[in-house]
Amino acid sequence: MVTSVSNNNPATSARPTFEEARDLRARPRPGRHKWWRRRPQPPVLEAYWVERKRYLEKIKGIPELRRRYVQAVAIYLLRRFMWSFGFIPVFLAFWLPLVFSRFNPVAMVNSALPQLQAFVDSTPQMQSNTLDTLLIAWLSVGLIFALFDLVLTPFKSPYQYEADVHMRAWEEIQNDLAQWPESEGEPEPGSTEAAREQNSD
Repeated sequence: MVTSVSNNNPATSARPTFEEARDLRARPRPGRHKWWRRRPQPPVLEAYWVERKRYLEKIKGIPELRRRYVQAVAIYLLRRFMWSFGFIPVFLAFWLPLVFSRFNPVAMVNSALPQLQAFVDSTPQMQSNTLDTLLIAWLSVGLIFALFDLVLTPFKSPYQYEADVHMRAWEEIQNDLAQWPESEGEPEPGSTEAAREQNSD
């Protein structure tokens, strides 16, 4: 290190030279090492998907998860089809006439009674055609809403849920491993020197 020559001027004697300032800037802070200041690095995408695929292949043979998968699929389809073929068509059958009658229930009933009377007084063939038309309308409305419901609310597999939990733990482990030093001469995690440096901070 090159030191400055002392003189009688206190302003110039207290000012470090360029070499001293560079050495002071490059000198590490006391009690800190490179591994302590190193930020966690994100895991590699390829390794992430390889680990996820390996874990999914591993848990596919578990009987408990297989039973949960079948139960989840049955409940999911039952909810979607009950909503699409049960609630929506019945709701529209009452909502549309109510809108056309300007939200007057009495006017809605008065307009529906002649049509019901005409259906009762019609021939069996006309009644069969009317029922077929109502069935086609009910199936078409339910199918349209079922498709939209299946697209907007996709199925969440128990296998995917278990894989998400496993990969979150895997990412934390990879981030922790990325913080520890790889070169020699730096304190390893869990060593007495590393603990001393951490306590000194």
